[in-house]
Amino acid sequence: MLDKIWSSIAAAIQAVSDFVCGYPLFIWLIGGGLFLFIYSGAAPIRYFGRAIHSLRIKHEGKGQISSLQALASTVSSTVGMGNIAGVAIAIVMGGPGAIFWMWVSALVGMASKFFEGSLSIMYKGKDNLGETQGGPMYFITEGLGHKWRPLAIFFSSVGMIGCLCVMQANQLAESLIAVFAQPAGVSDTVGLRAVIGIVTGFTVACVVLGGIQRISKIATRIVPLMVGLYFILIFVIVILNIQRVPEVLASIFREAFNLKAGFGALAGTAIIGARRAMYVNEAGVGTASLMHGASRNTEPIREGLVAMLEPAIDSGLVCTLTALPILLAGNYHVEGVQGLTVALQSFQILIPGAGQYLLMVIVFFFAFSTMFSYSYYGMKCSGYLFGMQNVRYYNYFYLLMIVVSCIISLKTVVTVMDLAFALMSVPTMFCLLRLSPRVKRAMHAYFGNNSRPADK
Repeated sequence: MLDKIWSSIAAAIQAVSDFVCGYPLFIWLIGGGLFLFIYSGAAPIRYFGRAIHSLRIKHEGKGQISSLQALASTVSSTVGMGNIAGVAIAIVMGGPGAIFWMWVSALVGMASKFFEGSLSIMYKGKDNLGETQGGPMYFITEGLGHKWRPLAIFFSSVGMIGCLCVMQANQLAESLIAVFAQPAGVSDTVGLRAVIGIVTGFTVACVVLGGIQRISKIATRIVPLMVGLYFILIFVIVILNIQRVPEVLASIFREAFNLKAGFGALAGTAIIGARRAMYVNEAGVGTASLMHGASRNTEPIREGLVAMLEPAIDSGLVCTLTALPILLAGNYHVEGVQGLTVALQSFQILIPGAGQYLLMVIVFFFAFSTMFSYSYYGMKCSGYLFGMQNVRYYNYFYLLMIVVSCIISLKTVVTVMDLAFALMSVPTMFCLLRLSPRVKRAMHAYFGNNSRPADK
């Protein structure tokens, strides 16, 4: 009886998620991001050099971390399991062409992140303890007015679910079992997954219970290391298979506009790419502004420039690094929703005997860096709803869900996370579009007073 009830609930959630994350999400995120890209005067392209330069500028103001720490912490959440498992899922579901649409999402996502970062500084608020905070809930109430507070409550409520980091824990458990347990003859059981979840939860607790300062310090150390190691690993694979790389890159563009299967298949590929990119770079979702709102930066546009770099790093660079080995190995024609397993097999095919173990080192860093940062996102959402003095209870719930997510199926995890992120994007993108004229005015003032020849 309980199995039937659960199956009915899961089917209902799946149906809602498939609808919301289909054309509505594609139009809302990609269409909205494209508007912001045009409205900003192609800021991601014109001011990319200025964005990099902004990382070297020191600033003082109210906040808990620097802009560089905010960038590192945000990248540590976006450059995570989504860049490996998420890209693999996109290729399995949509083929090589899905990667092209992830690139498109990255470009327009840079515009969305620019407006998110700017608004997170432009409209800060105070929590119930009087500490300065930022994020969608605050630029909704401070920017649009307190009559819009129900929208901020909606974002925070959905955000507590979307920021549980269940996909990262689930895929970490799956990879550990596939690489170490099963080859040793250990069965994949609920008990084994629970043990992995408990150990993972304890490790995460050692960092997240220390607050945003500890999270940001760890992130600034982990992010350069993990991206650097990943780049070296992929570089070796590309060099060993250099003669096949041109065809792989050609297949991305060819399949992105493949009309042999009809327009519906083309649209489906685009939607899958955009859907996975949403989970990878989180542009328009609102999570980035939660971290950038903690920045001590006093200049909104400069923070927007820093935030703009995130999609270029995760959806542009790191996702491409992941896609190349999977496409080179060609083992993505599988049944069902599979993510990290396909990636591990790809690396094992390309580097026999060592590939999956090398990837596991990267997976370890990626998974934990994301789980560290996501706890802060959920904490801020719960603090807005229930008071900052009660956030420790959310942290306990967050750690418990790490254990639970190691046990449940990947399909359920992907469905819940996609729906939660899609719902988070509703108030965030609405606010970005509604307040975009104010950011545009701030842009004119900032670039007019701070123009440099290198940026023109």
